[in-house]
Amino acid sequence: MKNILIASTSTLANENYLEYLLPELQLHFQNCNTILFVPYARPGGISHQEYTAMVSLAFAKINKKVIGIHQFEDAALAVKNAEGIFTGGGNTFVLVSQLYKNNVMEILSEVVKNGTPYLGTSAGSNICGLTMQTTNDMPIVYPPSFKTLGLIPFNLNPHYLDPDTSSKHMGETRETRIKEYHAFNTVPVLGLREGSWLDVKGESITLKGNLTARLFRQNQIPEELETGTDLNFIK
Repeated sequence: MKNILIASTSTLANENYLEYLLPELQLHFQNCNTILFVPYARPGGISHQEYTAMVSLAFAKINKKVIGIHQFEDAALAVKNAEGIFTGGGNTFVLVSQLYKNNVMEILSEVVKNGTPYLGTSAGSNICGLTMQTTNDMPIVYPPSFKTLGLIPFNLNPHYLDPDTSSKHMGETRETRIKEYHAFNTVPVLGLREGSWLDVKGESITLKGNLTARLFRQNQIPEELETGTDLNFIK
């Protein structure tokens, strides 16, 4: 049975890394002593070692040990044997490229669908959808495919931002970008605001956190979904 937390962000304003999620993570990873961390997205270009050290400090607060996937000779085997898995944020193009390069994408999808507890934040959440095409990131590397884990039957836009009506900035809004996506694609997109997450248990997908999420479907008016909503109707 799938057991997944898909969070819009790792860090809220004026809080420490993963602080707002720690109560959820304590329960989510309750049967895990060690978490396999996937640092491939490299936020700000930091090294795998630096990223893993930062994550280790956060998980130490709930008495969990963290080991980076880069420390294993066989990344796919590390995923297969993991008690629990966390994929952090950063650049989704870099993350997806590395997952394919290390032959991890398929096995990661398989083990999570079979019940290994998984946490994704930001880029690590983006890959839970059918494709990574609704990321906010710059295409700084070229992945072999946009296809991702397919753990949920729609795509995500983490860090979703509403238009700032007081701003003089004339660039495209997130809503505009997603409409551009839907000019060529039919897959629904959920705009997940910071502080929100999806709780996936088996085939049940529930919106959690204090904020609404914004659902975009091709040729339809966007819809606001309340926290606690069962999202199984999105296909």
